[in-house]
Amino acid sequence: MNTTVIIQASSRSKGNTQKVVNELNKHHNYDVIDLATKKIGHYSYEYKNAQDDFIPLMEEIVNKYDTIIFATPVYWYTMSGILKVFFDRLSDLIRIHKNLGRELRGKKMAMISNSAENDRRTGFEMPFMESAKYLGMEYLGDTHAFFTSDKLDEQAIKQIEIFRKLFEK
Repeated sequence: MNTTVIIQASSRSKGNTQKVVNELNKHHNYDVIDLATKKIGHYSYEYKNAQDDFIPLMEEIVNKYDTIIFATPVYWYTMSGILKVFFDRLSDLIRIHKNLGRELRGKKMAMISNSAENDRRTGFEMPFMESAKYLGMEYLGDTHAFFTSDKLDEQAIKQIEIFRKLFEK
């Protein structure tokens, strides 16, 4: 069974983040979940989004995968909005669906970001690291991919190869 999933978290399903995901996945058959195809509402203290795709998606992730790799573009110096909403909704697993949230303990998390240049700021990885720690997950690490003339930069491709080894073990 494939125990690694890549969560593609861009507002544009066929953009640069998909190119990064394809490069990361080119020697494997990791499942890819495109958050842009899901209906996930913003976090609500009143649990107004109980009927959206978030809980069924989390049930699938918890039951099928041991390693979760988040792939996000850098938007305004941070993760994409669609991924931020996903992370905010993890609160549902702490407040309402606690048993489901506990199932994340012991799983692994990694993150790959991308932008047009090699310009990711220090600290970008902090929400991922701290969320993994809070949820009892092991944070494997992260890398940043960047582009030269609409193609993945050769240095970025080498970094992806090194990154891949973090979760191939």
